[in-house]
Amino acid sequence: MHRSRSLRKLDRVTPKDRHVIHYKRRPGSLPICAICKSELNGISNASNKKGRTTATNSRLFGGVLCARCAANIITLASRIEYGEMKLNDISIVERAYVLQMISH
Repeated sequence: MHRSRSLRKLDRVTPKDRHVIHYKRRPGSLPICAICKSELNGISNASNKKGRTTATNSRLFGGVLCARCAANIITLASRIEYGEMKLNDISIVERAYVLQMISH
C-alpha cells in the first residue's frame, strides 16, 4: 500500500525523538482541456465530493474538452461530413476527437 506514489511520505519526529514516516494522500490536480490545456469549469477535483454531476458535465465531450474546443470539434466534424474540408486539413490533436464525433 505504501509503495504507491499517490501517497506522500512525510518524515516526522515524535516527542520522544523517534523518526517516523506518515503517509498522506496527494491532492488531485485540476481538470484541464485535452486540446487547449485551459482549466475546465463546472468540475470539482475534491475527492470527498461524490456524485456524477460534480465529476463531469453531461454534454458532449464533458470533462474532457472545454466548451470552446468542443464547439470547434463539432463544426469541424460537420464540415468534413458535408465535404467542405478534408480530414488531413485538421491538426493531429483535434483529429481523434473529430473521428470520434463522426463515428457517432
